[in-house]
Amino acid sequence: MHLQPQVDNEVIQFRYTFTVFTPTYNRAHTLHRVYESLCAQTYQSFEWLIVNDGSTDHTEQLVQQWQQSAPFPIRYHRQENSGKHIAYNYAAKVALGEFVVNLDSDDACVPEALERFQDYWNQIPPAQRSKYSGIDCLCQDTEGKIIGDRFPQSPMDSHVAEIRYRLRISGEKWGMQRTDVLREFPFPDVQGRRLEMPESIVWTRLTRQYPARYVNDALRIYYTNGADQITRARWAEKDTRGFFLSNQTTLNYDLDYFWYAPRTFIKAAANCSRAGLHCGYPLRQQVNSLTSISARLLWLSLLPLGFVLWFRDTRQ
Repeated sequence: MHLQPQVDNEVIQFRYTFTVFTPTYNRAHTLHRVYESLCAQTYQSFEWLIVNDGSTDHTEQLVQQWQQSAPFPIRYHRQENSGKHIAYNYAAKVALGEFVVNLDSDDACVPEALERFQDYWNQIPPAQRSKYSGIDCLCQDTEGKIIGDRFPQSPMDSHVAEIRYRLRISGEKWGMQRTDVLREFPFPDVQGRRLEMPESIVWTRLTRQYPARYVNDALRIYYTNGADQITRARWAEKDTRGFFLSNQTTLNYDLDYFWYAPRTFIKAAANCSRAGLHCGYPLRQQVNSLTSISARLLWLSLLPLGFVLWFRDTRQ
């Protein structure tokens, strides 16, 4: 039975099992990896949704060529350069698949990826599926080597905080999420050309309410391109609203895991005020954004360090 999502007061029937969603910005030279991966898929009930985040290269012309010859439907949307999080919200809103699979514009996946996702989902008893957000799996590099840590069990039902703090599992992971759940947990509608919005802002909250099933199957092929991470020297030049929200989310939702990873939460508290100062948020606004007394006390105790870090950033 297909679900019937409500979008803009109009009921839209899911037509496919999967919407493979690819946000892209000036990646015409790598986008072929996704296309070739999808052409090779052994499971065919999917669409490819490409959201062009204001590219200035020939992405649009390339997609138009593929739309003429692809053995699967391709939908294309262009937005002003607003960030992956805005593209993600759009994709969740218009997806015609029951599940969204985010495959970045510089990566690939194994031919059996969608088929295995479907098989793992079908292993969950039908009466229990409404409790889950989706399936998460491992990644491999271009040589077939597993990236990051394996899960201690496979399958294993858990959530992001448990995985990150208690089990201390790190490294690239990948997955599929229920479309209706993504609509329930959108990214903040905050836009900016230099804005970075960490995905933990959504996944931290989402998997607390809807746990995921984790499997030790490496289905995504991850290409290492020297990802642009924010560093001390770049704090002052970045739009840090996303980092403020990320650290705020950590303090508001994960603080019950403090004793598993105290250093992580100490850093989050200091970086919360650090990012807030870069954003120009008044201290009262910052502390009021924290929802528990424990989070506020931790933020307050690390406020001097946050000031020091902020001051040092502005002197770079």
